[in-house]
Amino acid sequence: MEYKNLKISDYIYNLPDEKIAQYPLSKRDSSKLLIYRNGKIEETKFSNIDKYIPSDSLIILNDTKVIPARLYFYKGTGAKIEIFCLEPLSDMTDYQIEFHKKEKSIWKCFVGNASKWKNGKVNNTFNYQSRDFEITAEIKDKISDEYLIEFNWNSNDITFGEVIECFGKIPLPPYIKRDSEKSDKENYQTVYAKIDGSVAAPTAGLHFTEDVFKNLKIKNCVIEYLTLNVGAGTFKPVKTKIIGEHKMHEELFCINNVLLENILKFKNNKITAVGTTTLRTLESIYWYGVKLLKNESAEFKIEQWCPYENEEIPFSDSIETVLDFMKKNNLSHIYGKTELMIVPGYNFKVADSLITNFHLPGSTLLLLIAAFVGVDWKKIYDYALNNNFRFLSYGDSSILIKE
Repeated sequence: MEYKNLKISDYIYNLPDEKIAQYPLSKRDSSKLLIYRNGKIEETKFSNIDKYIPSDSLIILNDTKVIPARLYFYKGTGAKIEIFCLEPLSDMTDYQIEFHKKEKSIWKCFVGNASKWKNGKVNNTFNYQSRDFEITAEIKDKISDEYLIEFNWNSNDITFGEVIECFGKIPLPPYIKRDSEKSDKENYQTVYAKIDGSVAAPTAGLHFTEDVFKNLKIKNCVIEYLTLNVGAGTFKPVKTKIIGEHKMHEELFCINNVLLENILKFKNNKITAVGTTTLRTLESIYWYGVKLLKNESAEFKIEQWCPYENEEIPFSDSIETVLDFMKKNNLSHIYGKTELMIVPGYNFKVADSLITNFHLPGSTLLLLIAAFVGVDWKKIYDYALNNNFRFLSYGDSSILIKE
């Protein structure tokens, strides 16, 4: 149980406010890129990323799309209430069903200024196709720090997806000290975003452009996608002194059989994961295969400490087991949930390289980076701080290469 006794204080570094990017650069791939391999560091522009990814290799990205999840309402007294949609109440494996609902939708939410809203409805108006409509919100229940909120709007022709697209704001992270602007609807979204459901962007992918993809295809790289809906828990600070006392957040993801077949095909040709969300999903898939081989429940949920409490099996055996399960059950996709916590000492199974931004001190994401590169994470972050790299969501990028 030594892994649970890791001290969070060992993963703290000084991050000055001026190092945190408040806006993205005007050109996505002009961001700086830090390259770490063989214990050495160099830097270039992200537009040159293709030079650091092997030819004939596999690149996996998260195609989730950020929804305008921050909604503002008003009480009759004039009090402003902020509602942050987290996920549908129903245990949905496909958010699209909820986005297509009409007249009513119930979501798990955070509520700002909740002390001013004990009961009753709050309301606001939105404009859709040059017509004004009313939307109301009502508290149905409270579970821990989350509220169950029922939304109603006065039209049976408008879906909830259309409502929040007109009415909602992009939920920028709390360390971006400004209100979201019209430009964030495009900037805080990858160019390949496709599947609605995230309340935070998979920020490692924000640097990719069509030119970058074109250069990677010239090197005969195969591009594949998975989907992990990034939850607000990704910003949840670790408030405990040791990591074993921290409760990891749960996130929903989806994988397809073509991706798994390519993972098997390319394992010896190098695999690059774009973002910590992608890496976390890939490792969760491996542990699902372990669960299936142990004849455990077919429910696809990976608990927080699963890897540290189970014996490893050969990589190919795990992935082939998942593929066999999908074939027997006539499935082209599998939906799962993961609470997987990756900390130093973890043995990565899938990716050889990780493309990622720079993360908050003492965060679970930084622990994942420390697990991937070892103690050199300090050297990497010191270099970035001393060489004018921009940090966090709208900041610069790195590629970390395991040799």
